[in-house]
Amino acid sequence: MRIRIVDAFTDRPFAGNPAGVLLLDSFPDDAWLQSVAMEVNHAETAFTHRLPEGGEADWALRWFTPATEVALCGHATLAAAHVLHTTGAHRGPVRFATRSGVLIATPDSDGSITLDFPTAPLTPVETPDGVAGALGAEPLRALDTGPNTGDLLVEVADEKTVRALAPDHKALARFSERGIIATARAEDPSQGYDFVSRCFFPNVGIDEDPVTGSAHTALAPFWSERLGRPALTGLQASPRSGLVRTEVRGDRTLLSGHAVTVIEGELLA
Repeated sequence: MRIRIVDAFTDRPFAGNPAGVLLLDSFPDDAWLQSVAMEVNHAETAFTHRLPEGGEADWALRWFTPATEVALCGHATLAAAHVLHTTGAHRGPVRFATRSGVLIATPDSDGSITLDFPTAPLTPVETPDGVAGALGAEPLRALDTGPNTGDLLVEVADEKTVRALAPDHKALARFSERGIIATARAEDPSQGYDFVSRCFFPNVGIDEDPVTGSAHTALAPFWSERLGRPALTGLQASPRSGLVRTEVRGDRTLLSGHAVTVIEGELLA
């Protein structure tokens, strides 16, 4: 069985967010899927198999972190679509059946892939006591991102603050279902991005996620409303870093980026 490691939301190896990708004939039992994700030990591993023709989707898709299955994942969806296109297993837009509904991945002329995801419903909330201490910065405001992601989105003072965060991951775990998204406006938009973010997800076994597509379903509407433009570019300022182009279209958000296959091998178990 072929297994691939793909760096997503980047056009060069060893950047962006790595994901395992396996093309299957069907889904084995959940324990096996979880064991493979633990072995791969990246933020997510994507498992996908072809569906019968004539349905609402072309491929079934599931995502597992080393600790649990998740309801929505952007970078591993991008990675799976990249593998389908580069191996010739699928041509043109691919419709994935997932726990978050049908998600469409469309190849673009520049080699990137655009994902059509549900826009996160943002609800302003009071900043929970203790967040500032656990995060290492005082939030300006906080929002709940809804059930698909289960995050607390917090805006902090500036880009420098986002880049300097050194949170207490164990302490962050008690403030939301998945974790914390910290964001700020870009200091210099001429650098090619409009906002910055970092994502900390201790509750699903990921202290810091390198580049998080699903988080941008919340970041995109948050910053589009504030900056007055539907189309923006986000920089996730993790050590690996990556760019996510976003466009808010009502209850859907488009996420675009490149991907690079860096490892291909045989899974023997």
